[in-house]
Amino acid sequence: MDGTKESDLVTAVLMYAIRCLAEGDQSALRNMNLGPREIEALREMNLADLYRIESLRAHCLDIGLNREVYWPMFEHLRRQRESEELQQQLIVADAPLEMMQTLFGLGSREYTRLRRLLTVDPSVGRPAEPDEASSNQLWGVWVQRVGDQRDGPLSPNEYLAIHRETGIPLRGIWNLTQRWNQYGDLSGRCNTHVSEWACSDG
Repeated sequence: MDGTKESDLVTAVLMYAIRCLAEGDQSALRNMNLGPREIEALREMNLADLYRIESLRAHCLDIGLNREVYWPMFEHLRRQRESEELQQQLIVADAPLEMMQTLFGLGSREYTRLRRLLTVDPSVGRPAEPDEASSNQLWGVWVQRVGDQRDGPLSPNEYLAIHRETGIPLRGIWNLTQRWNQYGDLSGRCNTHVSEWACSDG
């Protein structure tokens, strides 16, 4: 027998209540307006009773929406969804593990799983450095975006924007900008610790 939408709702709530009962969560049971008699009836339920609920076409529940909880919950879900989508875009653009660890706290196992899921070829050996023209372009774009920002990485969206503007894989962008962030002179002048091709004026 196919369950009705009403029976699905009742089953889900009763399963939640049974779990609260098993875990001794009396506060949750009280919030559901379950008193001693209702709790005793829950104790007597068995698996067959849950199957019998499938025939119900009405429910015994008083459903209400708590907007103070509802909207923060959906905002949290939205932020998580956007973060996961951004992580996938970065990995497709060849973001290295170090970058994903720094920006998102992503572990190596999850990083590898995402690369496989997104069918990104595994990186083998040392990544090739961008050529001189690409490096000069990257230097100019990076200095412009960093501005007066203190030491530290840019936001994930900014790295993605740099990748799209320059066409350089994120692995190369991360490696060079981390090096420049440590040794470079963000005023645009050459620094003895930065190779000549990193300077905007050559």
